[in-house]
Amino acid sequence: MIRETPYNPLDKRNLGTSVAEALPARPAMPLGGLEKFSGAGIYAIYYTGDFEVYRPLARREANEVSRTPIYVGKAAPPGGRKGGFGLDDPSSTALYNRLSEHAESIAAASNLRIDDFSCRYLVVDEIWIPLGGSLLIAKFAPVWNTLIDGFGNHDPGKGRYNGLRPRWDVLHPGRGWAEKCRERSESAMQIGHDVVEYFRAYPIPAGNG
Repeated sequence: MIRETPYNPLDKRNLGTSVAEALPARPAMPLGGLEKFSGAGIYAIYYTGDFEVYRPLARREANEVSRTPIYVGKAAPPGGRKGGFGLDDPSSTALYNRLSEHAESIAAASNLRIDDFSCRYLVVDEIWIPLGGSLLIAKFAPVWNTLIDGFGNHDPGKGRYNGLRPRWDVLHPGRGWAEKCRERSESAMQIGHDVVEYFRAYPIPAGNG
């Protein structure tokens, strides 16, 4: 006899899934034109431009059907990384600040336009932020999370530029601090080829809206 496991809506993973599924239902907004808002949570960034290697994403986003992001991230409230819940500060703008940092990175890139990017965000209680973000990455495998590392990196600071330049900055040069890092052996052309092969191996499902 097959023993079925009863569905528990309060199971941690099921609750995390409900958070992850709520984000794509949110309206998309221009990444470069966000009004300041409070809260922490999760977010997704979408691309609609003409950078050749991202054509599979841009083609589907142009008609506002796709829910496939180029990047997914999370922003915890102040104190969250130190073990505090960070829920007592309604003035926290952690999520807005993180999206603004991403907008600055894109604006600094020589071959990207901030007007080609939009985002969806969801303010969430801190306890669900890590799980919701992880489930979104597992579901969509965004190319800037899985293949082109470094988009979310910060300036490592003086004396810490011995690390390799992130792949994102090789493909999208322009951030001043990344230029100080050690050069990679890979060229932008090689990394771009990897992106093309990535979308060929993992095509975006039709009707992914």
